[in-house]
Amino acid sequence: MMDSGLLQQDTLAQAMIDAGALFHRRGWVPATGGNFSARLSSERMLITASGVHKGELKRADFLVADMDGRPLEAGRKSSYETGLHTQLYRHDPSIGAVLHVHSIANTVLSRRLDRIILTGYELLKLLPGFPDPAAQVGIPVFGNDQDIARLSARVEAHMKEEMKVPAYLIAGHGLYAWGDNVAQARHRVEALEFMLECELWSGR
Repeated sequence: MMDSGLLQQDTLAQAMIDAGALFHRRGWVPATGGNFSARLSSERMLITASGVHKGELKRADFLVADMDGRPLEAGRKSSYETGLHTQLYRHDPSIGAVLHVHSIANTVLSRRLDRIILTGYELLKLLPGFPDPAAQVGIPVFGNDQDIARLSARVEAHMKEEMKVPAYLIAGHGLYAWGDNVAQARHRVEALEFMLECELWSGR
């Protein structure tokens, strides 16, 4: 019989494998871009290893890391951006999964704007606290920074002041979205990417 911890890891890995295949078909995770993670406990997470293609993920492409981003398996290397995942898990214990994608729409819009306002979309109902499509929802955009500790500190400061939407953008880099579990995080990525693509096409 499989150990319950390994069964949990396999279940979460398969959910992220399926999300990666979907995102790749949509063109949101080109080459080795993006990274995915899911919470295992208050002290551990399962995260994609560095340099793997998110549209072609296998079980071996995931590793277990602590909440400081340190892999618990010798010789494994997690994503350079692991600190952005750990910041979210430490900030909010209810977050169960974080998905990061690089679409054309989110990349172009995040280079143009320092905050993206979404309104009039039925899919806003998928975001917590916004049942009315007429609401104005602002997605923050943070400047790109190769110092991940500094970038995650900026995100943390913003979240302590105001964070109504379970997502943010990094300028010219991509979207981070999260949820209680992998499925909810995937749904939010899909909804946000649809709306961002509409914004891009509309020329706003």
